Amino acid sequence: MNLKVGDVFAYQKTFTEQEILQFGELTGDKGSHHIERDDQGRLMAQGLLTASVGTKIGGDLNYIAREIVSKFIRPVFSGDTITCELTITKADKKEGFTEVAMKSFYKNQHGKEVLVGNSYGIIRD
Repeated sequence: MNLKVGDVFAYQKTFTEQEILQFGELTGDKGSHHIERDDQGRLMAQGLLTASVGTKIGGDLNYIAREIVSKFIRPVFSGDTITCELTITKADKKEGFTEVAMKSFYKNQHGKEVLVGNSYGIIRD
């Protein structure tokens, strides 16, 4: 893959109650806010479940993360549709791999930011 600075990738996901509950079973993150509905009948998604939307793009790129930093801005609930947009900020070709850095922006269906972050790692040739 021939990545360059400024390349943008996006992926969108709508979270279901079942996925939030399953993530809680897989990780043990079963805080009451993840298993009890709010006053609108929704479950709050775990932060790392929200952050996982970007891993779809990473998988498509065969990206091996070395560090991921996330800032959680607002909660995500069952029924919310989250769009993750990743922008390549570094793509240095080395022998056998490319060093990659990226910024990530996650927004809900209302256009509100829910998470921002950055990551660096490698993509093997």
